[in-house]
Amino acid sequence: MMRPQRPVGLVGYGAYIPRYRIAAAEIARVWTDGQGGVPVEAKSVPGPDEDVITMAIEAARNALARAGVAAAQLGAVWVGSESHPYSVKPSGTVVAEALGTSPWVSAADWEFACKAGSEALTASMALVGSGMADYALAIGADTAQGRPGDALEYTASAGAGALLVGPAEQALATIDATVSYVSDTPDFFRRADRPYPVHGNRFTGEPAYFHQIQTAARRLLEAMGRSAADFTYAVFHQPNTKFPQAVAKRLGFSEAQIAPGLLSPRIGNTYSGAAMAGLCATLDVAQPGETILLTTYGSGAGSDAYALTVTEHLLERRARAPLTAAYLAREVFVDYALYAKWRGKLVMG
Repeated sequence: MMRPQRPVGLVGYGAYIPRYRIAAAEIARVWTDGQGGVPVEAKSVPGPDEDVITMAIEAARNALARAGVAAAQLGAVWVGSESHPYSVKPSGTVVAEALGTSPWVSAADWEFACKAGSEALTASMALVGSGMADYALAIGADTAQGRPGDALEYTASAGAGALLVGPAEQALATIDATVSYVSDTPDFFRRADRPYPVHGNRFTGEPAYFHQIQTAARRLLEAMGRSAADFTYAVFHQPNTKFPQAVAKRLGFSEAQIAPGLLSPRIGNTYSGAAMAGLCATLDVAQPGETILLTTYGSGAGSDAYALTVTEHLLERRARAPLTAAYLAREVFVDYALYAKWRGKLVMG
């Protein structure tokens, strides 16, 4: 279990979800003639002028607005993603400049599949906890990736979550402890210069998702001397609707405890921002004194687990930026043809 020497917490948070959606039934209509079930109701789709950078900026602005912290005060802007728009050119520098930070800032990109954002979060805890910076911004963002007709196309969606780490005395939720667990599990990967990821089917649930999340979460609970009953809410990575519900049950959490952060039925899986956006949705309804267990997951594979405690600062800051529910509510559905055009799935030879 890891705790920084200087207590830290989240002083701000913000989500961003594109307004465009494609219904899972529309994807099934094209590839399976509408036969069989679908894993989610719909998924979010980035517009033709949206990418990881633009979504990260929107989520980050919400986090800064909630915190009341000027961008010039940031010591780090770190962007976790598996769909950065450039292979060689960091997203972090563009985001930092767009936010208006000082040029004297650490800006970088992070990778670890679906938990690239939480890698940035743990590093932000260390940076602030060591006293090297007062504030560090961790962002998880991704665009929809999925080979046409593949199972991933139903759930690989788009969105961003931004978490601003600062001193615990200013926090709207303190981060009490964290653990990280990794293993070499080949469940999902994308080779260099390949447009779409592939997945190792039989490895996806076990020993990948369930083993990593359960191991990390249980280690944190045991180290803190707590159980599922000691937490008001739990947020898990959500590649579909079934996995987070199943892992919550295995760990002893009820459906009511995970309900606020379960966004996947309506927007799919936002990859690097999935669990972070779920945490944002949970903070939108949490009350002072309540506790949250956050456990992320990244293919390849690994999980980060965090224990958070909500403070009285949340009530005043929550209304400073749009709630996650506002982004969920603004739905504009597109058909498969427009979706394929926007996502560059039509290759003209």
